[in-house]
Amino acid sequence: MKITVRGKNISITEGIENKINQKLSKLDKYFLNSDEIEAKVLVRVYPRGQKIEVTIPTGRVLLRAEVIEDDLYAAIDNVIDKLEGQIRKYKTRLDRKSPDHKLAFNMATIVESEQQPEEDVVVKTKHISPKPMDLEEAIMQMEMIGHNFFVYLDTESNRVSVVYRRYDGDYGLIETDGE
Repeated sequence: MKITVRGKNISITEGIENKINQKLSKLDKYFLNSDEIEAKVLVRVYPRGQKIEVTIPTGRVLLRAEVIEDDLYAAIDNVIDKLEGQIRKYKTRLDRKSPDHKLAFNMATIVESEQQPEEDVVVKTKHISPKPMDLEEAIMQMEMIGHNFFVYLDTESNRVSVVYRRYDGDYGLIETDGE
């Protein structure tokens, strides 16, 4: 697996990079052709802790995990645990939906969990009619209802958009393509 490590607000030392490479290399056994897999790692420092984000795009599945901890090395361990959990979860789904396992996982190395596989259950469905407004009004509406995202029809682009509050307290915007 090819591993790219970047840091924001932190200098990536040789020790940090070695620890990340050592831990991520344990995931090689899960991929049929790990030489074609590239893991992107982003390490950030926030006032409330250190965050590690790992993104591993495969053929049809995007593995992604992020962890915030006070200790960066603990965060690295926890993010690897999350990724392994995702791989086990995908294995269960693949067994049901894709008998030819086109997602490039080495299924023989994925150990079944003792627990029953978690089923994705939709517990609530909500229908909305996005109201036309600008971004500032959408942020205000989101704040007023106390949600961390808000769907609206952008008056400038005439497209459905989603504004959301990021972990760092800033806002993000998702804009749809087409009309």
